[in-house]
Amino acid sequence: MSKEDYYETLGVSKASSNDEIKQAYRKKAMKYHPDRNKGDKEAEKKFKKINEAYYVLKDEEKKAQYDQFGHQAFENGGTGFQGFKGGFSDIFEEMFGDFDDDIGSIFGGRGGRKRTSNTKEYGSDLRYDMDVSLEEIFSGKKIVIHVPTKIKCKACDGKGHQKDSQPENCPTCEGHGAVRASQGFFTIQQTCPDCRGHGKIIKNPCSDCTGQGRVDKKKSLSVEIPAGVEDGTRIRLTGEGEAGYQGGPPGDLYIFIKEKPNSVFKREGENLFCRAPITMTDAALGGNIEVPTLDGSIVKVKIPPGTQSGSSFRLSGKGMPIVRQNGSGDLYLEAFVETPVNLSSNQKELLKKFSGDNNKKTTSPQSEGFFDRLKDLWKKK
Repeated sequence: MSKEDYYETLGVSKASSNDEIKQAYRKKAMKYHPDRNKGDKEAEKKFKKINEAYYVLKDEEKKAQYDQFGHQAFENGGTGFQGFKGGFSDIFEEMFGDFDDDIGSIFGGRGGRKRTSNTKEYGSDLRYDMDVSLEEIFSGKKIVIHVPTKIKCKACDGKGHQKDSQPENCPTCEGHGAVRASQGFFTIQQTCPDCRGHGKIIKNPCSDCTGQGRVDKKKSLSVEIPAGVEDGTRIRLTGEGEAGYQGGPPGDLYIFIKEKPNSVFKREGENLFCRAPITMTDAALGGNIEVPTLDGSIVKVKIPPGTQSGSSFRLSGKGMPIVRQNGSGDLYLEAFVETPVNLSSNQKELLKKFSGDNNKKTTSPQSEGFFDRLKDLWKKK
């Protein structure tokens, strides 16, 4: 009799991620656990199949072997589930056992950290979104920010108890920081719920921090914004997150750069783009325009005669600085020809005279060619 497909056993597909496989296993393992189905031999068999499937599919190497060869990959001396010495209890404890579910971090960086007895709790990581102008990013700047956080309590030096007292062994776990519970043929170790894994309890908590070893405060920090940093960049300040519980190590502070929109320049990586208005006479006859740049200088750009809207001019090295490197990007000017408005009578007469004397095929080849193509189209109809 052929064995059931591991993917069908867990109710997942080959394209499922590791997290999806883990979630499917968790759901089915709890459903068919022998303690929930006492005396049900079919549930026990199903539970063994679920663990066997998860043991293979949770491991990338074994999963690749199974995808290529199927169950034969683990027969005839292969490294299948039958050779797994840890058995069901190790897999189940890995999934449900001694893990801290209090993530306490916006990034999950400290979540899922396996707890051991007397382990200090890390403080939470913090996130700060910083709005920065393009000018500030161009030159780089030190900015002082104010972050609501938790800092170490000065009254008890972060210990959480009064100076004239000491923590005592937790009576629940007897100082081990963890408790064990038997469930059928499983033995599961979990963090002690009374001492939170510290192994100690405080009888006389500090009055300032109520035993936590930390207090709420707004902290001021000076942050250096590197020149040329891009929108969405994450800056990590190690140890500047929340203080840990009862003297535990602090978390980290993550600053996310948010670039403010600029009314003149548009940024793409290290390059800048700008639309430059050009008068009709400068576009026709040629001339010079002055262009401001982010470094504060004014650059003169020569406009050749006959410049059209959409023409591009490249100013080398006038873009954004490249982060922590020498050199900068470029500034690209896109010309658009501005149609004159509020003309005087004399100016209107001059334009009419120009229009009357104008040979459009010579002076306006694009528009003349466009209408010629339309005439050909109408003739065909």
